[in-house]
Amino acid sequence: MTRPPHENVATVLVDPDVLADLELELMELDFRVWPVATAPICPDGPRQAFQLRRTLLMARRGAWDDAAHWTPVWVSFGEMWRRGDEPLPWAAHRTLWQILESREGHVHFQRRLGGVRPLVVPAEERPAS
Repeated sequence: MTRPPHENVATVLVDPDVLADLELELMELDFRVWPVATAPICPDGPRQAFQLRRTLLMARRGAWDDAAHWTPVWVSFGEMWRRGDEPLPWAAHRTLWQILESREGHVHFQRRLGGVRPLVVPAEERPAS
């Protein structure tokens, strides 16, 4: 039995006040930010976001209570970081963790990756000529 296709992501709780700035900073380095509530792989995104946030908060036993209303996001790795079927390079991990650590007080995360169904970037629609 083979494992279904998946994408490696970091799960991060983000203060909504810094979400847009963080997303732009990560985009410049070819990382993608996917708010769980609106992720295309979530049939009931708001419920999944609520459950994920609650699970993360409960696991930290009060240490992350400041994030009770923060936005859960998945951060995925763009093409710049991929080498075919090879694992992600350590430089990709290191870069992501450094950016997230620089936002201390506005993000909460664990230094590990999880797997979700592949997140596909929508193709740009071009006007018919």
